Order: sequence, then structure tokens, then C-alpha cells
Amino acid sequence: MRLLLDEMFPATTAGRLRIEHGHDVSGVSERDDLRGLADIDVFRAAQSEERAIATENVRDFRPIAREWQSMGRVHFGLVLTTDRKFPRANPRTMGRLVKALNYLLEAEAERPVASNREIWL
Repeated sequence: MRLLLDEMFPATTAGRLRIEHGHDVSGVSERDDLRGLADIDVFRAAQSEERAIATENVRDFRPIAREWQSMGRVHFGLVLTTDRKFPRANPRTMGRLVKALNYLLEAEAERPVASNREIWL
């Protein structure tokens, strides 16, 4: 599984997953071409790069993914979480999030990439 982290996650999260764990992860917050774009445009970019999107923005990305599917398209997945489970204000959260995403990416390494799946952390 290749992953695109939504902009609420700091660039260091994607960097740690790449550098420390060798995963193919990109972050909206580290990319000038994606930073500040509308959610639908971030979703489209993720699909063109064959990446699942990791986000807390369930309210916006779930309907986008459902609309995509209703048009007969297969998307590369949503990895959903909440600020309550991984509070951004807590300094320990980044380490916990990196650990959870690393575990997921290792577990998903053998699965097909385009899947319309929704995974909750």
C-alpha cells in the first residue's frame, strides 16, 4: 500500500515512515503541488498516484470516495482516524501514529492496491 497523508499530519510523519521504515508515503503538507487544494483534488491526486489517503477528515473524504465508487471507479482506499484517538496537541501522538501506520503498511504489503477499502486506525 502506498499512502498519502492529508494535510493535518505534519511532513515529519511521512518522512519518518519513509526514512525509518522504508514505506512509500507522501504528505500533503510537504508537497507544494497539493498543499491547500480542495479535498476532491487531493483525492484525485491520490488516485492518480495509486495511494490510499490517511485522514481525520471523515466528513469530507467518505462522501468523495462513495461518489467515486458510484461512478463505477475503484479507489485506493481510505485510512481514517480521529483527533480523539491520535490527538495532535499531544507530543507523543506522532510516534504513536507512525507506529500504527507502519504496522498497517506492513500488514497491507501483500494486499491488492485498488480496493475501495476503508480502514480505521
